Amino acid sequence: MLWRNDIRIVVGLGFAYCHTASACQEICTNTDWEELTGHYKTNTVLQYDEKLDKAVSWGKPAFAKRAERKSKAQDEPKSVGLFKLHLGKLQDDLKPKIPVDYKIAITDYFREMGKLIKSKINNHWPDMNFHENVLLVISVLAEYSKKEMAIIRESEAAAIYCMKKCLKEYSLASIGTTFMIVDCSGGTVDLTTCKIEDENQLSEITERTGDYCESSFIDEAFLKYLSSIVGDSTINILKDKKSKSLQYMVQHFCRKAKFPFTGEDPDFCYELDILDIIKVLRKCVKDEIKEKLDKINWLIEIDYEKIKSMFDPIVERILNMIETQLNNSRDECSIMFLVGGFGQSKYLKNRIEEKFKDRVKTIVVPKDLIAAVVRDATLYGLSLYDQLEEKIPFILKNQILNYTYGIKVLMELTKSDPPELKTIDGYVEKFHCIAKRGTVIDIDKEILVSDLCPINEFQSSATFYIYFTKEYHPKYCAGMELLGTLKIDLSDRGPNRSVSFALSFGQMELTATARNETNGQNYHAIFKIDEDLGVSKKKCNYINN
Repeated sequence: MLWRNDIRIVVGLGFAYCHTASACQEICTNTDWEELTGHYKTNTVLQYDEKLDKAVSWGKPAFAKRAERKSKAQDEPKSVGLFKLHLGKLQDDLKPKIPVDYKIAITDYFREMGKLIKSKINNHWPDMNFHENVLLVISVLAEYSKKEMAIIRESEAAAIYCMKKCLKEYSLASIGTTFMIVDCSGGTVDLTTCKIEDENQLSEITERTGDYCESSFIDEAFLKYLSSIVGDSTINILKDKKSKSLQYMVQHFCRKAKFPFTGEDPDFCYELDILDIIKVLRKCVKDEIKEKLDKINWLIEIDYEKIKSMFDPIVERILNMIETQLNNSRDECSIMFLVGGFGQSKYLKNRIEEKFKDRVKTIVVPKDLIAAVVRDATLYGLSLYDQLEEKIPFILKNQILNYTYGIKVLMELTKSDPPELKTIDGYVEKFHCIAKRGTVIDIDKEILVSDLCPINEFQSSATFYIYFTKEYHPKYCAGMELLGTLKIDLSDRGPNRSVSFALSFGQMELTATARNETNGQNYHAIFKIDEDLGVSKKKCNYINN
């Protein structure tokens, strides 16, 4: 990443901020939100107008409230949440249905957040040019693909906090200590196992793993069970016409059942008084179902076993992920940190302790972690700034690649190659591996690929197509995902222009360089992210010697 010399403020969304002249000693965390004070984050929710053309409120004001009596006969404003689940590779049938395009929702949310940030920055530093002097750092979940990642993974921000504070509390902040982060937030669960290399640096010792199994799926299980009683059509009407009332009911379930459930009390029971919590539901129910609900006074009781069955599919997946991480680690895990919203579930913690108590001695839920993650996104941004009087080093020394990376090259067709892959020029497009999945890569260390040359001597430029895959030993690019293209200017001409090509894996991005080995000239390389993440049909301009 190239730093602009005029960056003066670093802002971690969502949000903390700091002037580069004061470094990490004066990082400020915002706790003043509309209708919400004393909290480090606000709700990721938007409310739109009737035509869904404009977001009229965001955060806490857009969140569910008990419906007013005078509005119960009217359609309620559309509340939109969970839109960030659409960023990842979650199956389409599991993605929450929202009434606006998720890209529009994310854009609208960041726009409103940006207004608040800009106001706060201008109040502190009136002469600051927001668009030229401010760097925004966005936390992105580790399971999102390279296309969806921006600057820092949330699990790494959590690792920063755990290394600097939590390990010291348990007298484990020594070189060689291995710990695991189980990050249950934002719709995904991400696992990272790290080892302390020195006072300020960590190394990954296993591949990061992630899955879409966060607590929002428990909410969906609750609605599914409720629909079995009141009817699918009733829940669909509520989603379409009374979304805020439905959201309020789900939040009541969370407060009274999901959050307090520990699995320790077999007599645990959740009571949903429909006439009190969501009276509007009565008007949406079919007549034959009304008769059944009248007999139970519109009071639905959900017992211990049913609530447990809502938790267990998600919890079992998390347990399996943890077991895989522990099996893949050569070092003993000294401590495990459960972070994120669902990480605070007592039931989840009890199940993890029950299964892994003999393998991990200490399992804890850190205090004040939300504030720390918000703050450490800013700290990460500061670590990239070379002009600080006191340099803040990269926290992560190396990483283990989750994918295999390589480029498409043209090679002569052989008998072992599928004939249908033959190009009109008689070549076959093959995958040339640059870095294999599972490889330990030091941050910003270059990996060289040599003996590449243009197809013809008159070629003035060349384009690499960079692919990534979960396979360890791929041979062809067919079926892979295109990460992006890399264009290289060839300012000289002639035959036998051998080129060396290098990729370095930073915490933020892939950086590429190229060099003419014949005359020593360095080529200008431009990395371009492909917007559609589709397999390119364009011809590759490089052939392997």
